[in-house]
Amino acid sequence: MFAGFTVDHPLTITAKMTIKTHRILVPTASSDTEPKKPHHIAYTDWGDPDNPHVVVCVHGLTRNCRDFDFFAHAIQNDCRVICVDVVGRGQSDWLEHACDYDYYPLYLADAAALVTFLQTQYPVPITLDWVGISMGGLIGMILAIQPGLPFSVNKLIISDIGPLIPAAALKRIAGYVGKDPRFENFEALQAYMKAISVSFGPLTEQQWHHLAIHSAREYPDGSFGFRYDPRIAISFQSHEIKDIDLWAQWDRLTVPTLVLRGVGSDILSTDTAAQMKLRGAKARIVEFNGVGHSPMLLDVEQIDTVRDFILNEGNAD
Repeated sequence: MFAGFTVDHPLTITAKMTIKTHRILVPTASSDTEPKKPHHIAYTDWGDPDNPHVVVCVHGLTRNCRDFDFFAHAIQNDCRVICVDVVGRGQSDWLEHACDYDYYPLYLADAAALVTFLQTQYPVPITLDWVGISMGGLIGMILAIQPGLPFSVNKLIISDIGPLIPAAALKRIAGYVGKDPRFENFEALQAYMKAISVSFGPLTEQQWHHLAIHSAREYPDGSFGFRYDPRIAISFQSHEIKDIDLWAQWDRLTVPTLVLRGVGSDILSTDTAAQMKLRGAKARIVEFNGVGHSPMLLDVEQIDTVRDFILNEGNAD
């Protein structure tokens, strides 16, 4: 299925088709009154740019847009697929002031700016579907209930996140986010990434390698680190870590919603998932064995589940 992808260099991956990468400049929303320098957000663009059925894909906390290469490759003949690097990650800019990473409206403003920009490329309203893994799912969930936007979310797909996030899981994440480790070579970085990401499930070596090469940053001294700003950990450092309760927001959600859950997840519990079927969007829940946090849309079963939901009716059952 993915035979078109070939590794040409330890830090690059190509496909038979061209993977187009773009950057747009957006304002920096902030909690204070000081003017902030605008920043660029990067995204890859798959499929026919004239197709008004647009799927926006947003990654997890420390990940990047290239996590979606396999999914985008699989669905690009049916939809235009926009895969975003959230600010501070991947090829997007790092913020000038670390405190701004702790301002959640910034992420919503960036998302709205990107979709509004995409809409200007069409003479008709786009059909917008949102695919979000972990943090990307939260952004989509909150965006879908915002009033007064010049667009609406048609369908929402979220991977292993919900309206109640346990403090114990957040403490686990806080244990590695922001530490900014350095490695003597790429292989050491990949081994570390596999160790802290084992909950992604039984990925192939090709899939692990793909995730690693797009997560890596090579420094002038030849060492390797991760391609995200370690200051994104400020939220864990500035606040007491406790359960995050977003049930009030979930109960306002009405769009058809698909939720992917890893059976071994410590982020999305079985009880929370069960309530998500009954409340708010009354989501369809699909679980995957052998996976924790979180299903990454790299294997055929996960990809087909999401593609079927997007291309078919997608009403909650």
